[in-house]
Amino acid sequence: MVAASDAPSLQAQAAALHQTVFGDSAADVEAVKRKEEAIGGLADTYVKLGDAKALTELLSALRPFFALIPKAKTAKLVRNIIDAIAKIPDSTDIQVEVCKQQVEWAVAEKRTFLRQRIQLRLASLYLDTAEYQESLKIVATLLTEVKKLDDKLLLVDIHLLESRVHHALRNQPKSRASLTAARTAANAIYVPIALQAEIDTQSGILHADEKDYKTAYSYFFEAFEQFAALDDPQAMAVLKYMLLCKVMLNDAGDVPSIISSKAGLKYVGPDVDAMRAVAKAYQDRSLKEFQSVLDSYKPQLEGDAIVHTHLTALYGTLLEQNLVRLIEPYSRVEISHIAGLIELPVAAVEQKLSQMILDRKFSGTLDQGAGCLEVFDGPPRTAVYDDALSIMDTLSSVVDTLFARSQNVVASV
Repeated sequence: MVAASDAPSLQAQAAALHQTVFGDSAADVEAVKRKEEAIGGLADTYVKLGDAKALTELLSALRPFFALIPKAKTAKLVRNIIDAIAKIPDSTDIQVEVCKQQVEWAVAEKRTFLRQRIQLRLASLYLDTAEYQESLKIVATLLTEVKKLDDKLLLVDIHLLESRVHHALRNQPKSRASLTAARTAANAIYVPIALQAEIDTQSGILHADEKDYKTAYSYFFEAFEQFAALDDPQAMAVLKYMLLCKVMLNDAGDVPSIISSKAGLKYVGPDVDAMRAVAKAYQDRSLKEFQSVLDSYKPQLEGDAIVHTHLTALYGTLLEQNLVRLIEPYSRVEISHIAGLIELPVAAVEQKLSQMILDRKFSGTLDQGAGCLEVFDGPPRTAVYDDALSIMDTLSSVVDTLFARSQNVVASV
């Protein structure tokens, strides 16, 4: 957070701001305004100190002050302090506890508006901690309440979160349905740019899962432009998804030009370097280089579940292409020889070959006793099925014609 030498001055600054907030009992307009500014400064100071516990205590200590100011300002201050806690690394568990405490307080004070937004934040945190069922329970409760209130903006946020949770559970139909509901609610109101960018990002993720990388790229591009205009840190992740789509579309050659563009240069760093290396390895069709990139940039590539999923599929495709090319000249070949050519363990190559045979990527059999692969031509395609379908089409046409003629005969009688 901060250097050890800066800590004393920041602690002194925090003490002075704390005195401004709690040392003055005045409740006039000017005093309240001063306290609001001091609360913001105090929260920022605690973030620099990395003191999540102090922020939690600050939120509890401010409850008497919240009774003196409008509910809208209270909601803003509470959300700002929770956002401040989120800026401190490894504070997810503390955020969950704070949200639970604030929900209880909001229920006791009958602050429905604030409670709903904190519950939404809690559901989002449950998504981050992989407690999906807890998240869905909160979402279901909020949807019932918010639909009655007809708060469209909050409804968009809830449906979008629901879509993300279902996507994490690999429930594509429900994830897409929730996203459609979010778009429907968004069409009826003005949607902030950041929220629209999040909707576009989720749309891109779902299209990528369906292997429609071209459409996914267009959604990611829209989201990236919006996040970049707001200087939102999410722009970096969306740029990675854009580059990933280019690789999956077999357009890896476009990756360097996107990175070197005016918008891309702003985000040059380990994440972008990782995608550049992936694109180069894919262009070279080098499995060894691809695996080396995955190992070298493990946090950037495996740390993101979406990137990791698609790169795993890409690695499998690249491995299949290389194996098919290597075994093409042979009718019988030792598996160890193929493994040596492709520079992978024999067990891994044997497993992949057996999978490819079962998937009918080529015709062959594994002789495990001799450690060999036997490749043979597949059975010739027979015309029986095509002829049968042609006959069925002809018969269907005949039946339709006879039916039409019988109808004409009945009508003429």
